[in-house]
Amino acid sequence: MPARTVAIGSSVGHHARPAQLFVTAVQESGLAVTIGRPGGAHMDARSILGVMALGAKHAEEVELSVEGDGADAVLADLVALLERDLDSE
Repeated sequence: MPARTVAIGSSVGHHARPAQLFVTAVQESGLAVTIGRPGGAHMDARSILGVMALGAKHAEEVELSVEGDGADAVLADLVALLERDLDSE
């Protein structure tokens, strides 16, 4: 299962709008994706409440893991999404 650590790019952190865009992308991938703090518990990234409960702020790191066919490509897309400042778009 490929995994990567990424710093949150959104200027005010992973609040409602960026979290929703991320969760939607996870759901559209159709793969099993988990998110959590490095070294901490990971949760299902399809859950908006779970993703928002992380409380990840700008520049804080989270770890993503993806399982299934095409996992590397999905992981790369999700990492790129989290690195962007979704608040300014």
